[in-house]
Parts: sequence; structure tokens; C-alpha cells
Amino acid sequence: MIGAKLAVRWLIRAVAVLLLLMAGGTFIPRPLLVAAEASSAAVPSKHILLLSGPIHTDIAIPLDDRLRASFLFLEDAGIPVSDPAAQWLVFGWGGRSFYLETPTWADLKPMPVFRALTIDNSVMHVDVAGGISETHPAVKVLDVDGERFEKLLGFINDSFIRENGVVVSVGDRGYGDYDRFFEARGYFNALFGCNTWTAAALRTGGLRTGFWNPLPQTLVLSLSLYN
Repeated sequence: MIGAKLAVRWLIRAVAVLLLLMAGGTFIPRPLLVAAEASSAAVPSKHILLLSGPIHTDIAIPLDDRLRASFLFLEDAGIPVSDPAAQWLVFGWGGRSFYLETPTWADLKPMPVFRALTIDNSVMHVDVAGGISETHPAVKVLDVDGERFEKLLGFINDSFIRENGVVVSVGDRGYGDYDRFFEARGYFNALFGCNTWTAAALRTGGLRTGFWNPLPQTLVLSLSLYN
């Protein structure tokens, strides 16, 4: 009985510490201070979208002729970047096992969950989309300065593993006909996962996030607070 009570106390303490860390990670901005930057009227800002699910976030980049050409290398993997109906290119980063084996909650299995809670290799998920409603509750519109937008694109590009300059697709794996998975840099775990990758990408684009945002809800809140 004493052992059970002690275990419960430690569990409560662990949960309390986690909640404090998440609160601090949300309400402490990153970067803490922002130096004033001169904006260039010659480089207009870009609208990008943050797409949020219950546990995952993606970044949607608007496609134009220049970006279609820049990401044409994805066409060989089956992603129709050059299709005029494709208006957005959607990027997400996550744990290899969970991402590949859990397209829906009905597909949830113990091993991908275990790897997500410990450590796993990572993959990039790339998809295209037509029109996306910017008023949808799961969509947040963000403005990125044109020069910062190029840095954001660089961050995304650098997240792919390349062999001889070519991105490495994970076979023909995808959730549908027009999305694919690619080998990615870095390792995934529950503390530094898909949403912390998204936050890091957005900071590269000049946006402020919370210091640590492991959940979509805390990331969206911090973006609303500091931008």
C-alpha cells in the first residue's frame, strides 16, 4: 500500500513538472528578444499556412512557377508539383515508424508508439493540395518576409537526406496517390518531435514561437501571442 501511494505521488509530481515545462515552453518566447529589421518593399512577404491536427502540424507553402521549378525533383517520386491544380506544397517531419504505420488512429500499433516515446529515425512527408480554406479552424495563416521565406525553404530542403544530391524516397510509401515519404535528417522522440521541427522551421522564417512546443495546441497559441 505504501509503495502504491509513493508511486502515485511520483506520478503526480512528474505530470506537474511536465505541465510546468509545457506552460513555460508556451509563454516564454523564442527568440526571447527580436532585433528590429528593415523590411524590403522589393521582396514582398509570403502567406504560408500552418495545418494542425490533434498531435501533428504541417507547413503549406504556396506554389508558383518558381517554386514548381525549385521542387521539381519531387516529381520523380510521384508528387505532381507541376500540376496546375496543385496550389500548395505541404511538408511535415516525423518519426519513421509512427508516420509510416499509422495513417489513421484505427491503425495504431504498440511498436510505433513505443518508438515514438523513445527514439526513432525520421522521415519527411510531402503532399500537394488544391484550395485550402484559410478560415478553417485547423489552419493558421502566417506572413513571412520574402527574404526569410527563402531561409524557410532552405530549412525544409536541408531536412531531406540526399544521396549523390538526390532525395531518398521511402519506396513508394504514402497515404494516397500524390504524397510520398522521404528519408530525413535527425531523430524523433516525444520531447523533440514533429511540432518542434515545425516550430524551428517557422523561427527560421522569422516567426516567434514558444521556447518548447511539443503539441500543436501550444505551438498555435505561442504563434498567436508573439506574431
